[in-house]
Parts: sequence; structure tokens; C-alpha cells
Amino acid sequence: MGKFTRKRAGAPTSPVTTTGSATTFEGGAAFSRDAKSDLFLFAAVNMVGEDTFYEAAEGRDRRFQKLVREATREDPDWVARFVPYLRGEMNMRSAALVMAAESALARRAGTERPATVSVREMVAGALVRADEPAEFIAYWKRRTGRVTLPGGVQRGVADAVTRLYGERAALKYDGVGQAWRMADVVALAKPTPAGPWQADLFDHLADRRRKRATVRVTDRLPVVSAHRAAAALPRDERRAWFLADPARLGAAGMTWEALAGLGAMDADAWSAIIPHMGLMALTRNLRNFDEAGVPDEVADAVCARLADPAEVRRSRQFPYRFLSAYRAAPSLRWGHALERALAASTANIPALRGRTLVLVDTSASMRSPVSARSRIRHVDVGALFAAALVARGCTVDLVGYADGTFIHRTARGGSVLREAEAFCDRIGEVGHGTETVAALRSSFRGHDRVVIISDMQAFRHPTTYGGRGADSIAVSEAIPASVPMFGVNTAGYAPSSINTGRPGRYEIAGFGDKLFTMVDLLDRGRNAPWPWES
Repeated sequence: MGKFTRKRAGAPTSPVTTTGSATTFEGGAAFSRDAKSDLFLFAAVNMVGEDTFYEAAEGRDRRFQKLVREATREDPDWVARFVPYLRGEMNMRSAALVMAAESALARRAGTERPATVSVREMVAGALVRADEPAEFIAYWKRRTGRVTLPGGVQRGVADAVTRLYGERAALKYDGVGQAWRMADVVALAKPTPAGPWQADLFDHLADRRRKRATVRVTDRLPVVSAHRAAAALPRDERRAWFLADPARLGAAGMTWEALAGLGAMDADAWSAIIPHMGLMALTRNLRNFDEAGVPDEVADAVCARLADPAEVRRSRQFPYRFLSAYRAAPSLRWGHALERALAASTANIPALRGRTLVLVDTSASMRSPVSARSRIRHVDVGALFAAALVARGCTVDLVGYADGTFIHRTARGGSVLREAEAFCDRIGEVGHGTETVAALRSSFRGHDRVVIISDMQAFRHPTTYGGRGADSIAVSEAIPASVPMFGVNTAGYAPSSINTGRPGRYEIAGFGDKLFTMVDLLDRGRNAPWPWES
């Protein structure tokens, strides 16, 4: 075959595509996306009900609902398959729950093609933790004004209840202050008990909810029985009874919060309850352990669990949680374990061949927190992923940018947590704007690829504050077309600086390492499908 008649290989393709021109919130050249692409990038970072730098919570939530309806009308199965991936792999609780509810509502209005994945499967796939069926029903009532659930929704919630409701879950999540108690969910969803023990549990929950004089507890509910027996002790004796034999805490399904309600959480109390705590609770309480003076042998047991990759995977924590814990912990004894936990939580970040330019946006909008309850900022996520790429053995030129740029030298083999912190210490060094095009042009030196971690709201280029320049240059055009460009979108705004309609221009999103699954495929020259299809 002649060299000119041979079919030429094009750039690998991503399913995230742009459809038209737009402008960023800062007036730069931007691009709009089709409904599926927009929803995919938005859902991956949507904390629901939260203000962001450029969008108020109410408008953001309406945009999310609208996108779910549009994507469902176009392809209901695509949405139904996305929901469990969003919850199970991308670890987005509220976004998955809202998407399942909104898609179920949209299906009732009709779709352009028939669905093969049922509403029941979709709703059940959105609910992974035992408090989520109640959250789903609370959202449904607020959204529709109705308490009754249509058939498929009801059966999906029922399936989740049968799978998730157990004795320990009931003791942990069926709080008397909740608007929707577990008994309310059971009454609405009408689940089929998994066995006699769960039928007894449902009766027990109903008795508690209705404050009946006699609350049924059978020998098929040993944890609930142990908990009630302990509760019968005088309150001032209960704490001492548990601490005298810490195994009693596990037998009675006690949480650390419940133990804290019985008295001071000193070293003895923490030492007793720590073996019964989940990894997320351990991660969030390292400062409390230090302040209480937990002994080293107990701390060593905590560190062993933090360093266990299987434990980290089961905890479903975002990598930035370990950075947050590292910052909060006063002592150094947790550092190595948190480093190993972070490595386990970023295992999907690939070792990229050749030279990689990583640009991390340090502008004012990137300094906003990822949620109202978090101290972690969007820029912290960027710094963490950039440092993790270096730790994978990649040859990385790491550049921070705003109005100008700074080169951040990294040591291969160093601590990812320390490198991320060192980078973040330089935030504000080059101003507060988002001059992405200028940063690319000044930093690109024949790299094999470029990774930009940003909220994708670039300034107009050329530009000055409040001024007007010539026709705006798009970020996608700032480097040679032959060089792949990956945009890691941390905020999910509708306009994006990157034109993914051009070959070799890609956009992904998320707070976990799963977002790099598509990067790895594309970088190896393979077309990337939607991640739940791979």
C-alpha cells in the first residue's frame, strides 16, 4: 500500500464534545457543550445546594435539573447508567440522588427513545449509604410537593432499604431529630424484608418512630438488644461500663458520637472506640486523638488502617480528605500513613510518558472552597493532583498561574502532601486573574502534552483589567494543534475555555482519581467512551 493511500490515524476521541461558541464568566473565548457532556462534567463536581464563585446555589441547582431533564429526554439509558457510576465510582452522593429523582420525573413526561434500564434500577443504584433513602424521599417531597412515590421510584427505594437497613445502620442513622425517619421510609417504600431479622427490625423502627410504650426487640436483633440493655443503665454509669470492656461498644453498635454524649472524650474513651470507627471518622478525628493524648500503640493501629489500600477504597473518600487531615493534625505521627492513604486514593493516576506541562490555576475563583463545610479549595485539588502526577514518575513541569506564572520545582520521590502544601504556599504570588492563554504561551516548551487544572473561566486574551483587546484567542489555540491538551474542570460551569470539538482537546472533571481513567486511555491513543461503558 502506498504511503499516500494509507488511512491516516487521527487523534483519539472523547465523548465530551463542544457544540458552539460562548464566553467565560470573565469574558474570554469559550465553548458550549451538548447536554450529555455538560451534565457529565457538572455532575462530577456538583455539591448541590452550594454557592460557587460565579454561580449562586439556586441557579446552579436549576441548571443541573434542566440538564438532567434534557439528557433523559434524549437518552434515558445513558442517564440511568451514569447515576450508579456517579455515586459508586465518583463518590458524589447528593448529585447522584438528585439526578435519579430528576430523571425519574423527566421520564414521566416522555422521552425520545424507549428506556431499557428501569427507573427502579436507577434509583436503587443512586442509594449506597443507609441514610440516603430518607434523603431521596425528602428531596422528592420538596421537589414534587407529594409524599407518595410512583411505582418504579418506590420499588427502587425499597430495594435500597432491603440492602442497606441493618441493626448498626439503624442505630447510627435513625436519629430522633431527623425529619424523615427510617420507619417513614419503610412505610412509604414497602420493602420486602431480607429475612425474619429485618422484619423484626422494621417493627422495631416503627415502634420507636411512633413512641409506643413497648418497643419490640427480639433475639434476632442482638446489636439492638445490647444497645437497649446498655441504655437501661444509669447515664453516669454507662460510660464506665463501656470503657471497662471496649468490646461492649462494638456489640452495642455504639458510634463515637454516641459515646461522646456520655462524657469527655479523653484518651481512654478514644482508645476504646477507635477499633469500632470507620476510616472516614478516623481521618476526621486525628486532631482530636492528638489533643486527647491517645497513646502511640493506639495511633499505630490507626496508621495501619490508613495505610491499608483496601480500607481506603472502602471508605470512598476523596483524595483531598487526606490533605485536609494532614493540615489539621498537630503531630507528625500521622504523616506517613496519610501519605500512603493518599497514594491508594490516587491509584488511577497514570504514569504519563515523556514531558508533561501541568498548569494549575491559582486565580481568585480557584481559592473558593469546594463546599461550604470544607476548608479545601479548588486550587488545593489542583495542587494535589499535580503533585501526584510527579509521584507517579512523570516528568512534569509544574506551573502556577494567575496574572503571571511561577515555576514550582518538585522533587521526584518526595512527599505528595508536602509538595502540594509547598505549591499552595505560593498562591497569590502572581496575582489573582486567569490569564490562561498567556500562561500557556510563556510556559510551553515542546512538551508531549499539557494538563490544565482550572475552573476554565479564562480571561480574554489579549486583555487588561476592564479593558478591551483584539479578537479573543481561545485557550485551545495557544499551543500547537498536534500537542494533546487535557482540561481538568473543578467547577462544572457551562462555558469552558477548551474547545473539545478540535482534535486533541479534551475535558474531564471530578474530585477523585477516576477522572484520570479517560486521560490514560486518550494519552495512549485509544478512544475513550463514557467511563461506565469501558
